[in-house]
Amino acid sequence: MFNGMGNMQGMMKKVQKMQAEMLKMQEELKTRTVETTVGGGALTIVVNGKKEVESVAIKPEALDPDDVEMLQDMIVSAVNEGMRKIDEMTEREMNKITGGMKLPGM
Repeated sequence: MFNGMGNMQGMMKKVQKMQAEMLKMQEELKTRTVETTVGGGALTIVVNGKKEVESVAIKPEALDPDDVEMLQDMIVSAVNEGMRKIDEMTEREMNKITGGMKLPGM
């Protein structure tokens, strides 16, 4: 009976350590950024780990007043790609801590 309690305490300590590491990593990830370029380099965005767009750079040749829809599509595409990259980065870093275990809310 006591041996089982010791194993349980050891497991709880491991879980608490993992939780602390995950919280630390979540805070660190908020400061990281990814850059996405679309349209052959015509548009570049930078997204941070909080999923906020930090910057948008548009080359003058991408500004065609007769084709505003193309620029709008490039912006949507770049933002979506940036968010996907952030999700991938977050999942990759968290998997290092959890060993690939899928945890609710992560």
